Amino acid sequence: MARLAPRQRRGFTLIELLVVIAIIAILIALLVPAVQKVREAAARAQCQNNLKQLALACHSYADAQGTLPRDGTSLFPNTSHGSGNQPGTGCCGLGAPHWSWIARVLPYVEQNTIAQQAGVPDGYMNASATVRALLASVIPVLACPSDTSPRTRNDAADIGGAAVMGVTSYKGVAGANWGADFYPTDSNFSTPYRNIGTNGSYNGLERGDGIFWRGDIRFGNLKLIHITDGTSNTFMIGEDVSELIRWNAWAYSNGCTATCAIPPNTGITIPTGSPPSLGEADASDWPARYSFRSRHTGGLNFALADGSVRFVAESIPLQVYRAMATIKGAESLQLTD
Repeated sequence: MARLAPRQRRGFTLIELLVVIAIIAILIALLVPAVQKVREAAARAQCQNNLKQLALACHSYADAQGTLPRDGTSLFPNTSHGSGNQPGTGCCGLGAPHWSWIARVLPYVEQNTIAQQAGVPDGYMNASATVRALLASVIPVLACPSDTSPRTRNDAADIGGAAVMGVTSYKGVAGANWGADFYPTDSNFSTPYRNIGTNGSYNGLERGDGIFWRGDIRFGNLKLIHITDGTSNTFMIGEDVSELIRWNAWAYSNGCTATCAIPPNTGITIPTGSPPSLGEADASDWPARYSFRSRHTGGLNFALADGSVRFVAESIPLQVYRAMATIKGAESLQLTD
């Protein structure tokens, strides 16, 4: 009886192996962008949800207090930057209650404990070591997932003395006015984004034509009915990337507002985690950086005064972008996706 020879097992040839490897590489190349797109969509959705919560918190505050949250302190006269003997401005230092609009809405985003322990709105910001520590609190609703900046920073250069501050991915919209009359005698001040406001002023720091600016408490209450351009046509809160602008702190009224006079996503090409370069991308160059930007692809999110949230393309015409930032400019505009 003849014996059958054992069957030989055939292996892959080199060409077949290379083909398999190439197919796997192609699949990975197709899969990675898809995964990144899904992650970015999820991050963008979470960011929009954060903005929605903050906008609704402002509405709840307005219902309870009869005004939208304000910035700064009304307890002391202001003598800084030639502004005269007016109620206290939002600038600068911890030796006064320079609390931000964000600090004031903490009870409406489930952070009432921080607000109470810190003494918002009338307690001094340097009242004790406990209060100073609370200024560095990392608050989840203030962090966009796409903004991977460090969640705290040493803000000593602005407020004087060592102070660690918690940062924010979201800032109040000061309006669209910007220019050299912040410091009329300062020859070092310059900005390529000079723009007169609907209120007749260039001073977007101390007299913005939007909803929030760093010393807006000096001008009294602001109700939703005062937004005569319409709440659905007015930006309330927008995104920022804290590592790209030194003036960023959720508790502090000089660190939580920005202007739409400067185009969206200015300087956003600086890579994440890179030290800022000189010029427009310098984190200390506030005349060209006190603005809105995000790490989302192609644009950034804004909450409108009616509580809705929109994604705004960075290619938006500057005239429309600025018009959306004012509260009573009577501009003719249409915001499209």
